Amino acid sequence: MISQLGRYEIIGELGQGAMGIVYKAKDPLIDRIVAIKTISLNLAMEEKEEYEARFYQEAKAAGRLSHPNIVTIYDVGKSGDVAYIAMEFLEGRELRDILNEDAHLPIGQVLDIVVQVAQGLAYAHEHGIVHRDVKPANIMVVRDGHVKITDFGIARMASASVRTQTGMVLGSPKYMSPEQVMGKPIDQRSDIFSLGVMLYEMLAGQVPFNGENVNAIMYQILNAVPPPLSTMNPAVPEMLNFIIAKALAKAPDDRYHNAGEFANDLRACRDAVLRSGAVQPQAAPIKPLPDAIPMVRHEGIAAEESRPVTTMGLSSVFDSSAATMRLAAMTSSPEEVEEFAKTLKVARPTMDAINQAAPPIVKPKAAERLVPAQAARRSEADATPAKSSNLPLIAILALVLVGLILAFLI
Repeated sequence: MISQLGRYEIIGELGQGAMGIVYKAKDPLIDRIVAIKTISLNLAMEEKEEYEARFYQEAKAAGRLSHPNIVTIYDVGKSGDVAYIAMEFLEGRELRDILNEDAHLPIGQVLDIVVQVAQGLAYAHEHGIVHRDVKPANIMVVRDGHVKITDFGIARMASASVRTQTGMVLGSPKYMSPEQVMGKPIDQRSDIFSLGVMLYEMLAGQVPFNGENVNAIMYQILNAVPPPLSTMNPAVPEMLNFIIAKALAKAPDDRYHNAGEFANDLRACRDAVLRSGAVQPQAAPIKPLPDAIPMVRHEGIAAEESRPVTTMGLSSVFDSSAATMRLAAMTSSPEEVEEFAKTLKVARPTMDAINQAAPPIVKPKAAERLVPAQAARRSEADATPAKSSNLPLIAILALVLVGLILAFLI
């Protein structure tokens, strides 16, 4: 093991990172413990200069990020053929290790973790930085459940370091977005898809796209739609099915446009779960996903509504806030709907929208719709049918008696 990197004194090895070894080290200038991630520059000369320039560009860009949910980068440097990044030393655990020990975390805890990651991603995206490799191994959970995202910009460096090796898959295939799989340009919506995969895994106990090899995984990412979360874990509220469906939409335009919107919906769902105070049912045993689930083809709104929902197919006009409000209208009281509207900062749905979203109301029969006064009058009428039917007979008898009296008098 090396003893020095630049001015940093190596204390020990923390583990193997995506690009090289990660060390625990000490900065003697300010007596601070840091983590140092190394990256090998052992490349051909014609590639080395370009790669090194990109490394510094990416590292400096990530170093400008200052957010509670993003690991802080202190310094970058080079020692021989090894470039390194000195960053905040975190005393905590990788989310990957936590999930390996407990596949089913409480829903409230899962949503709290993912909300924090989404908040950190939203900040990075606002500053023009896309992570490109969002996965549990790059999420650290430290004191009191605080979350930190690590390895910003590293995925792009990985692509540069192995671009001469044909047929090699970069990054973490199970968490890739469809545009990453196809090698298309990516933006912040790719990170949102990867975070959606991570959320699904945390609640279902397994990733939504899996297979025996990389090709099978990539095929599923491009062509398969995983089952709704609530079918994998009955503790998952229906609202979360809508949220995860939008995050995992195949087309970037159908996803959340930014991580802030994603965080807002997750926060609203988390608050609703906590506010309900209900004991959540135990998660069902993990069910293995099939290799591929055909995507739902939408022939039209009428056909879509008449067909039972069996997958996470997503309409291109899906709007998360509107869907949340419609769901609230179906399942909550008017006061709770009003609170949802304030939380999501959207207008409360009209009565027409609520009536359309609510389950159909079976109208009572005509007799059942009578108000009390009408019912009383009807009861009185029903109670005297014989009296009204004897009136003609009484009239005839009266006339006969009058005739007999007149005849006797004459």
